[in-house]
Amino acid sequence: MWTLQPFNFMLKNLAKNATCLRSASSLIPGEPKQPHVSTSVVPGPKSQQLIQDLNTINQSSSVQLFADYDKSIGNYLTDVDNNVFLDAFTQISSIPIGYNHPELLTVFKEDHKLRALINRPALGVFPGYDWPQKLRNVLLGVSPGLPQVITMMCGSCANENAYKALFIAYRTKERGEDVPFSELENSSCMINQPPGSPHLSLLSFHGAFHGRTMATLATTHSKAIHKLDVPSLDWPIAHFPRYKYPLEENVRENNIEDKKCLAEVEDLIQIYKKKGTPVAGIVVEPIQSEGGDNEASPEFFQGLQKITKKNGAGLLIDEVQTGGGATGKMWCHQHFNLENPPDIVTFSKKMLTGGFYHNLEMRPKQAYRIFNTWLGDPGKIFLLEAVLKVVKEQNLLDQVVKTGNRLKSGILSLEKEHPELLNSTRGRGSFLAVNAVDTKLRDNIVGNLRLKGVIVGACGDHSIRLRPSLTFQEHHADILLEKFRQVLKEVK
Repeated sequence: MWTLQPFNFMLKNLAKNATCLRSASSLIPGEPKQPHVSTSVVPGPKSQQLIQDLNTINQSSSVQLFADYDKSIGNYLTDVDNNVFLDAFTQISSIPIGYNHPELLTVFKEDHKLRALINRPALGVFPGYDWPQKLRNVLLGVSPGLPQVITMMCGSCANENAYKALFIAYRTKERGEDVPFSELENSSCMINQPPGSPHLSLLSFHGAFHGRTMATLATTHSKAIHKLDVPSLDWPIAHFPRYKYPLEENVRENNIEDKKCLAEVEDLIQIYKKKGTPVAGIVVEPIQSEGGDNEASPEFFQGLQKITKKNGAGLLIDEVQTGGGATGKMWCHQHFNLENPPDIVTFSKKMLTGGFYHNLEMRPKQAYRIFNTWLGDPGKIFLLEAVLKVVKEQNLLDQVVKTGNRLKSGILSLEKEHPELLNSTRGRGSFLAVNAVDTKLRDNIVGNLRLKGVIVGACGDHSIRLRPSLTFQEHHADILLEKFRQVLKEVK
């Protein structure tokens, strides 16, 4: 029978490297104590060779290095050149409890789970007998107050299908709950014409990122390279608040910004209604991630929810990057004290599977309307079940708050030490960002941190973002902050 590489063997490999001393205070056994980079450049020579090889097969300019996932552990990523990095970016915010966590390495040693993994059922037609129980216990167990959930393969897939749910629900209300489709609707939709293919729109925000599939790309407005040459839709785009920092010193100005952006949302809804393309829903991130880690106040989101209800539209909160605990709550929008849960909440990344929660109004009446072959992967649910067990047992949401406080206060100190280099420290939990004064400096900081063994991310035009795992602790934060301080002294 096929088995995973034994955990002890992996630890033995790590012990061969003298720099990878074990840290007794770590939440993950065998985790290195410090980062270590032995190559003069990153990517190192072995990574560079593999990048060249891959580039003969597909366009691979985005590859930053090649990892050795057999040697990576906890919050440390090891590359093929045997460099050991403290990873505060975690595969673009996607590793919930670190690399090769012992609880995850044992998941598929159980035959039933292994068979579910290798047989990969078409969940919409032939799910396994325990699928309802797994959805109920694992995913609905951490639902943001919504009674329905459907799984998908990734974040883009989750949003794309959630958009369909918004449109279907809007038309169902217009048509009437129990009114059948007309013959004209059935025939016209086959040639992409109304009334079967109605003129409807979704409102999104400048700076948003919701995916790279066709409809999600129409609501993505963070980087031109994502959208160039791809036909799109004339859907409304409002401005997302752009705050002045520190927040406590700019309350009046930021309140005005909230009101201005909400007024624009209301205006656009009326403009598109008059154009004959009503807004069926609003899609928004709790923190605009790819667009620059732009945040908005609870009052802004409360106002947005009231506008959607007033206009008979649905509210979709995209928690693909923010969900899963990184802000200190399971779902970032839970910081906003909304009157009711959003109509739809999409997820992926740290949740390991894609999908979306929704209320009963967003549930289609007919089969096959929200559908694809796999509708997710039961293997990911088994892994998520183990992740949530660790999160609960080790109180990792509390840990995120503690670590986040250490990181945020440390970055604020660095900002005060180097106001000519950094500004606008912001975020919730360990989901944090700070601005460099320009793009070149930002890229230099990110690159020099990597040479010192720390991986962070970039977003927007000049932001540095942190996306550590939930097991990132205060001693990890101290290492990151010290390396950050060293880099800032060197780039001055």
